[in-house]
Amino acid sequence: MKTKIKLIFILPDLTSGGAERVVSFIANNISKEKFDTQLWLAGSKQKTPYNTDSIKVKYFNKTRVLNAIPDFIKGFAKTKPDVVVSSIAHVNTAIALISVFFPKIKFIGREANVMSVVKDFSHSKNRFGNLIPINVSYKMLDIILCQSIDMREDMKSTFNIPESKLRIINNPITDSFKIKSTTDKTKPCIQFITVAQFKKQKGHERLLKILSQLDFEFHYTLIGKGPEQEHILKLIETYNLKDKITHIAFTKDVEKHLAASDFFLQGSYVEGFPNCLIESCAVGTPVLAYKAPGGLNEIIEDDVNGLVADSDEDYLNNIIKATTAITWDPKIVSESVYRKFNKTHILKQYEDLFTELSNT
Repeated sequence: MKTKIKLIFILPDLTSGGAERVVSFIANNISKEKFDTQLWLAGSKQKTPYNTDSIKVKYFNKTRVLNAIPDFIKGFAKTKPDVVVSSIAHVNTAIALISVFFPKIKFIGREANVMSVVKDFSHSKNRFGNLIPINVSYKMLDIILCQSIDMREDMKSTFNIPESKLRIINNPITDSFKIKSTTDKTKPCIQFITVAQFKKQKGHERLLKILSQLDFEFHYTLIGKGPEQEHILKLIETYNLKDKITHIAFTKDVEKHLAASDFFLQGSYVEGFPNCLIESCAVGTPVLAYKAPGGLNEIIEDDVNGLVADSDEDYLNNIIKATTAITWDPKIVSESVYRKFNKTHILKQYEDLFTELSNT
């Protein structure tokens, strides 16, 4: 009987986040017949919204990834995996350092952002940046897994990563989303929604500015929390929008809220490959976004599942156009993402990559 390929996925923890959601989904859903899969977490066990029931999860109970490096080294020596997959820049850098001791293991770093842009908005720096910069550490890895064309081009042009080390696999639609029925004409007003961490790069400020200029009734559901939360909540009061906005810090019912909304508002200046945009489209809710690097141009199709703006004025005009001049079909909106990002298609790309690397 053919031996299964040993895989280890590594994350800091399983708190809420796009990288955590996608990596745990891939680890939990990849073929059990072909792969022997483990998920290693530098941190301690805690409540998580992500399902890991079908795989072995190992916790190293460290407060920092740096402190887990000796345990990772011991673990690799004992487990002898064929392929190791890490995600998030500081974890990728740590694993790159370890990789020099294990030439027989194939190491994949899954990048989560367009790094040259996101650094302008980051609240913290790569913890290993001063020790070993990305343009050095990432070259130690066998493959850098990019989520979008923008990310791949950034790795090539900004960090001089050889194209031979770069692969693109988009994020999957991680659940079986139910398409909502046609737009409910009985709603008292237009329903907008944004699901995003409260960080500068997410562009909440410019969305609130635009909403303050609308001359029709609307309601805005804002789901998320983060370092900019206090500032954003004060800004809501400044723009006299408090009566029009519902803030939900965390919910497991994101799909329900997306389906109940008419439009998803995306204000980001940069993305990795935005899961919530895919999920919004999956339920049939179109997206109104600003042009930004990070895969938006691979997700949004103008007048089909959303509109993309180049400026604040353009965004305001798009809201008017979207709410008055376009008839949106939830089924068409949903199909636009399912045909490209369904989980069967994306999981096969991961499985093919792991199989290819294990045979080289």
